[in-house]
Amino acid sequence: MSAPTSWTSPDHPFHPYEGPPRNIASIEALKWDEKLKPKDYAIAGTHPDSRILIVDVQIIDATGKEPYHGDVLITGERFTHVGTVPDKEELLKNPRVRVFYGNGRTLIPGLGDAHTHLSWNGGDLGRLGELGVEEHTLLTARSAQCFLDSGYTMCFGAASAKERLDVVIRDAINAGDIPGPRYLANGKEMARRDGELVAGITAFADGPEEMRQVIRDHVALGVDQVKLSMSGESITEVRDAQDCYFTDEETKACVDEAHKLGIRLCSHARARDSVRQCIEHGVEVIFHGSYIDEEGMDKLEQKRSEHVVVPAINWLVATLYEAAAFGYATEAAEKAGYRGELETAIRGLREMHRRGIVVLPGGDYGFAWTPHGTYARDLEHFTKLLGFTPHEAIIAATYGVAKLFMRSDEMGQLKAGNFADCVLVDGDPLEDITILQNHGKLDVIVINGRVHKAGRKELLGPNGAVSRELTERITQAMDELEIKAPMQKAY
Repeated sequence: MSAPTSWTSPDHPFHPYEGPPRNIASIEALKWDEKLKPKDYAIAGTHPDSRILIVDVQIIDATGKEPYHGDVLITGERFTHVGTVPDKEELLKNPRVRVFYGNGRTLIPGLGDAHTHLSWNGGDLGRLGELGVEEHTLLTARSAQCFLDSGYTMCFGAASAKERLDVVIRDAINAGDIPGPRYLANGKEMARRDGELVAGITAFADGPEEMRQVIRDHVALGVDQVKLSMSGESITEVRDAQDCYFTDEETKACVDEAHKLGIRLCSHARARDSVRQCIEHGVEVIFHGSYIDEEGMDKLEQKRSEHVVVPAINWLVATLYEAAAFGYATEAAEKAGYRGELETAIRGLREMHRRGIVVLPGGDYGFAWTPHGTYARDLEHFTKLLGFTPHEAIIAATYGVAKLFMRSDEMGQLKAGNFADCVLVDGDPLEDITILQNHGKLDVIVINGRVHKAGRKELLGPNGAVSRELTERITQAMDELEIKAPMQKAY
């Protein structure tokens, strides 16, 4: 009998899986030092007396349970009942309770993106550094709303084009001044002077001591994590994705300094040696990880409770197949190595998922061919390319990102006591995961117990009618519970 084919081989067999979600246990096993936990940010503006009743829905609660039929009650910022709601009939009659009739549609937790660039402009990234700070702030605020419009209520910042953009937008969202997701802010990505990807949006540092200082500077700005740009990116044509620019001493110093200051690190790490350094020295979030080798895979499996991998798989797919309309032909992408990287990354990511290494969706949206608003494409790629079931992809995008926030005890699942972040979907994403890319099918979006999006049809009961009197009473109830924000705030 011939020896089994290694997962690194193009001939390695791929076996589709049908069964209960496999990634719940791996996500639950993730554990970082509590000293590294970001602040427990709160979003202002939800009246404590507000109540929202959502009836007749199929519930995907992201706990691993199969979907079930039920109702949901939200009081103030949190879910108070999920599945069965006591005194439901009395609540339906109460004019101060806002009622949404699901009529059999699907309710899921708010989605999460684990590699977010709010300040990317969807165009010429190289000139972002030249954009005026006022215009750039408006652009970044618009991106934040776009995430929420897309059903995303949690985003983990992967780098900001200017030092304080992420921090300012995060604080404005939390103050209730602008719509956006729960956000953990980053600063400029840090790179060596011979290893940057885009100079205008980079914080430069060479050697362990200068890197420590840049991390201290970032923390002083109020960031929640710092990104290291450790490997190349083939599209630059001068920084190959298989090249690592950090030394072991530099990476070790960065981890030591960040942990002293109570924050975690994330890294642009495509190259084999970049991934190895992240694992050996403790960089918690590995972006991409395309060229991991067998030794690195074994080490990552051994430390799988300490790391997550966020591949940003849509960047590879779109750069290879969809960038031609923007002047980067498929032939050029292939010559640069993107076909080989995509195929290599897919094999590695399938193996990570098989071994119980946590792989989370999200990444690199905001380029010309990965535009804002298309974030749920990652979930499609997870199912079609990486071997996730649709249920596993949703769990990764909800409970998985909540775990990355270190707040999975109150976010990422439809459970009593959790923050009320949810999306009512007109369809079944377990049957068709691509439905989450259709904003027209995201009928109700709620964050922190506040309705961000809803239409008149949500008031329609099973018979398809709603009285004018009921509509007026609901409107009056909402007006009475509105919180008026002050004109001036000190963030």
